[in-house]
Amino acid sequence: MLATLLPAVAEVGSGKIFMSEFLGTAVLLLLGGGVVATNLLPKSKGKGGGWLMINWGWGLAVLAGVYVAYTTGGHLNPAVTIAKVVAYMFDPAVTLNGPAVGEGGIAVTAANVAIYIVAQFLGAFVGAVLCWLTFKQHFDEDCDPALKLGVFSTGPEIRSYGWNTLTEAIGTFVLILWVFVSGYTTTAIGPFGVALIIVVIGNSLGGPTGYAINPARDLGPRIAHAILPIKGKGGSDWGYSWVPVVGPILGAIVAVLVAYGSGLVTAA
Repeated sequence: MLATLLPAVAEVGSGKIFMSEFLGTAVLLLLGGGVVATNLLPKSKGKGGGWLMINWGWGLAVLAGVYVAYTTGGHLNPAVTIAKVVAYMFDPAVTLNGPAVGEGGIAVTAANVAIYIVAQFLGAFVGAVLCWLTFKQHFDEDCDPALKLGVFSTGPEIRSYGWNTLTEAIGTFVLILWVFVSGYTTTAIGPFGVALIIVVIGNSLGGPTGYAINPARDLGPRIAHAILPIKGKGGSDWGYSWVPVVGPILGAIVAVLVAYGSGLVTAA
């Protein structure tokens, strides 16, 4: 997400690409999941903090994760990475992290894209596990299994897979369009702007589904929920699990098509 805002850096190897996105996404899910756990789980000092607390928590968690992953552009989200791939089709000068190839830029190749996405999913899984460890005693308390699942993954208030997918696509569309267009303005505010747009999306568009707007943010922790020995956890709602994956990817692709098709973003 730092994209066009990074200074030129040394060439970035595969290991550094992996660790940057892995650690950044792990921090995102540890802090983001943590604010949900604080709000939902029994005997937490922040229980009942409400929707605004969750949205601001996620926004600031994104800020922290993006800074950790600054070397790779702080994607933390397969939808962002896929958006970069689509942008590359319009502009071969596009790199995954902003700077030009040869000046610290990470080329848009199948191998690099795969490293980004694998690192994001694994980071999300590990971040969710760390969140569980932090709140282990609270997870051991008796409460609605849906609340425990809610710490890990999203779910709709009204289940309608088509509409839920559309909601996720629209939220991600706004995020990706903002990320691409903001890099071309003279007042771009970088990671702080990303944090604010996450809060705005949560407050305005997040109510129907809990706004995953990130396939790794939902699927990685959902797998962790299924694997971890969480007392009284119930099922992991696999029937819904494809929605927070497909919706954000569709929204990201459409956002890039609109950004370039409208002329708001142009090839170098």
